[in-house]
Amino acid sequence: MSSPDALDPSPVDPSTVELSGRDPATGGRLTVAVRDGVVAEVHLDSADRPGDETPWLSPGLIDLQVNGYAGFDANDPTAGPEVIGALVRSLFAVGVTTVVPTVVTASEEHILGCLRQVVRARADDPLVRHAIPFVHVEGPHLSEEDGPRGVHARDQVRPPDAAEFERWQQASEGLVGLVTMSPHFPGSTAYIAQLVSHGVRVAVGHTHATPEQIHAAADAGATLSTHLGNGAHAVLPRHPNYVWAQLADDRLSAGLIADGHHLPTDTLVAMLAAKGAGRAFLVSDATTLAGSPPGVYETPVGGSVELSADGRLSHVGTPYLAGAARSLTEGVAHLAGLGRHSLADVLALASAVPGRICGGRGRLEVGAPADLVAFRWVAGDPTLTMERVLVGGRTVLR
Repeated sequence: MSSPDALDPSPVDPSTVELSGRDPATGGRLTVAVRDGVVAEVHLDSADRPGDETPWLSPGLIDLQVNGYAGFDANDPTAGPEVIGALVRSLFAVGVTTVVPTVVTASEEHILGCLRQVVRARADDPLVRHAIPFVHVEGPHLSEEDGPRGVHARDQVRPPDAAEFERWQQASEGLVGLVTMSPHFPGSTAYIAQLVSHGVRVAVGHTHATPEQIHAAADAGATLSTHLGNGAHAVLPRHPNYVWAQLADDRLSAGLIADGHHLPTDTLVAMLAAKGAGRAFLVSDATTLAGSPPGVYETPVGGSVELSADGRLSHVGTPYLAGAARSLTEGVAHLAGLGRHSLADVLALASAVPGRICGGRGRLEVGAPADLVAFRWVAGDPTLTMERVLVGGRTVLR
């Protein structure tokens, strides 16, 4: 298979673009020149400028787990590649410049259909090709147990199968770059090792595996945890359990949903502290209703769900979550607004750290891909307000 980390230069704009803004780390003025789709020059006036109303400037956000957004669904194999393109471009508008479509547990035919739509969407649009470095398949090798399984279809959960994985890669032209699985199945370590040998990352998630099985997965090459703390039993043994095991294993970097609903504040802060710098990143896990107006919606799988004004998506008449409905951009604003981490540190959790998983994106330095955002935000704002977005050096929002 081709490496999912390869950066596609096809959307490059040969003209020189210059933009400036405040550095989230120092408050100084950044001036950036972009040529041929990459950052060509970076100048920083390191002096803080109190009262400066220039927008913040940073790398674009990188979301490794997007099921859908703004009514566009990555898990509808019949919708056509234009839906994937619209999904990506709707996320450009909120500063997400790298999008990893996430295909969830379903029949093999359904998964193959979804993968083919992504391939077609990338072929149709160079910017979409640049924005989608690979596809994340979440499942179908997950726990069958209530709680860890989440809302994944129980009747489609099945053990890992190397032959099925090869069929995914054939359908996607080698585009599957991340697979989430539970390592409780017999043969899990061999399956993980095989995927890793082909350049595919493996994440532990939706699992009831023992700590020993978690560590064996890391021994075999698993390097990530999918939305740690969610997709779990409501009640766990005090210790040991699979959450502690993933927190303790430094070989596993943890994806975390910072929407204010999936993880309580204390849990989110403690998990970030436990993982330490560089071993945690933010994801949205957004569903198709993310970015939609508040209201009651009918869904084909979950029935009636209610989207509140604060972005909580729940089953009507219950306190139970029905998926994530806030963008990664809102997750950044939520975490930064807690006051426990600087804006620069939170931005890194949604750019530089996941960018390492995408071949070196999420950097504001000479030679880096020119995926950049200029935005306004002050503590208390529910989101980052984008003023300018560049993808592959091209302005997609101004």
